[in-house]
Order: sequence, then C-alpha cells, then structure tokens
Amino acid sequence: MDKITIQKLEVFAHHGVFPEETVLGQKFVFNLTLYLSTRKAGCTDDLTASLHYGEVSHFVQQYVQAHTWKLLERVAEQLARALLLEYPLLEQVDVEVEKPWAPIGLPLQTVSVAIHRGWHTAYVALGSNLGDKQAYLDDAVAQLNGREDCQVVRVSDYLVTAPYGGVEQDDFLNGALELRTLLEPEELLDCLHAIEAAANRQRTIHWGPRTLDLDILLYDDRVLDGPVLQIPHKEMHLRDFVLEPMAQIAPWQRHPVTGKTVETMLAELRKG
Repeated sequence: MDKITIQKLEVFAHHGVFPEETVLGQKFVFNLTLYLSTRKAGCTDDLTASLHYGEVSHFVQQYVQAHTWKLLERVAEQLARALLLEYPLLEQVDVEVEKPWAPIGLPLQTVSVAIHRGWHTAYVALGSNLGDKQAYLDDAVAQLNGREDCQVVRVSDYLVTAPYGGVEQDDFLNGALELRTLLEPEELLDCLHAIEAAANRQRTIHWGPRTLDLDILLYDDRVLDGPVLQIPHKEMHLRDFVLEPMAQIAPWQRHPVTGKTVETMLAELRKG
C-alpha cells in the first residue's frame, strides 16, 4: 500500500496526568504515516484522489487541541480513530505521539507512544428462528451499519434452513454480511453480543432456538484460537447455511488455514 508521511508536526496542547500539564499545556510532536492508494492521483494529478497533507496536519492540530486526555496512549488512539473516520481514502495509519517536555525529573530527549490502526474486513453469519425472524436480522444489519466504526458492505439473501444440532425447533432464517470495521475481533464479538442481548437472545439450550444469532466467520486473514473466540469459525466449512450465503457475497474469499475458497468449501460439502 502507498503511504504519505508527516514528520515532526509540533502542536501545543493540554494532555497529561498532572494538573499543571492540562492547565498550562506543553508541546507534543506527531509523526504520521497515512496508508492509501495514490495510483489515481499519480496518474491524473488530481489532489482529490489523494490526501492533502496540509489539511491533515491542520486537522491533527485542531483535534488534539480540542480535547484533553491524561495518557499518550489515549491521544494516539483517539487521533488514529478520528483520522480513519474523517478521510474515506485512508485505509491504515501509523500514529506516533512524542512528549519532549515530559515532567519526569530526569533529562531526556523525548518519550513517545506509537500505534498502527486501520480498517478491517470481517464476515458475520446471521440467524434467527423465533418471532419475526426477518425483522431481527434486518435490525442487526441496521445496528451494525449505524455505528460509525462499522460499515456494512454487502448482505446476502436470507435463506430458510433446517435447524442444526439435533434440537427440535422451527426452521431458521440465515444470512451473512461483509463488514468493514475499526473494531478488533474481541471488540466486535462484544458488539455482536450486545446486539443479540437487545434482541432478547437467551443462551439456555446449546444449538437451541434463538431470536438472533451472530457469529464472526472471518476477520481479515486472522487466525485466533481462544477459549471464547475462534477465527475462522471452527465449523463454517461444515455448515451449508453459512457457506451458501457467504458464496453469494464472497465466493472467492479464502479460509486462512486451509486456503480453500468459500465456493470450493461449499462444493465439497455438497458432495458429502
């Protein structure tokens, strides 16, 4: 990915743990790397096809002067988020915040915090087999798309499927969506659980009936194997009600462990 860098941008702002820092203020130095495609701008000489580093610099100044935070970690995190939300062409950003006047009682040149943040692509399975099933799924999509840190890119058709797991219950309505998000996997899981809870999801019977079921299937090419969250979803290759809607929106998407596409996994599952 192409990048634009802004180095040693000095801003006088009011951040720090001590009261005198937030009252009197001090100098902060920002180093930014902005990741995007500059191909169109390079071919057309059109500034609107890239990022105006002057505008970005003034945005940084205005943003960090408009807030007061205790920690450099907070300054970096909030600035990275603000930049990613402000500039649609920006895919990823490195933010380093230096504090050359840090009051530690010892001589030093500077202290800094550096982070890398960006947009991620996740795929989420949706299901419901209680009440107004379509309304529950539609509302979940709307809630995700209504967050500023999430953008629903595409949604599959909803498919009527037989229940999975051997528990006698009504048929499910299932689908899948592609999500562009700033949330980390665990944060996204918490978000999905909150949406389920708002739909009165009950977790009383394993594989039992539910108003709403939201599962993370894939997250970039990330592989996680924790006690609460496994990515890719450990049973996605075994479930036609997951692979069929996924094949509508991302047949080319590859499983990060096996390397098989969604289309291939679905074909193999149908063959038995």
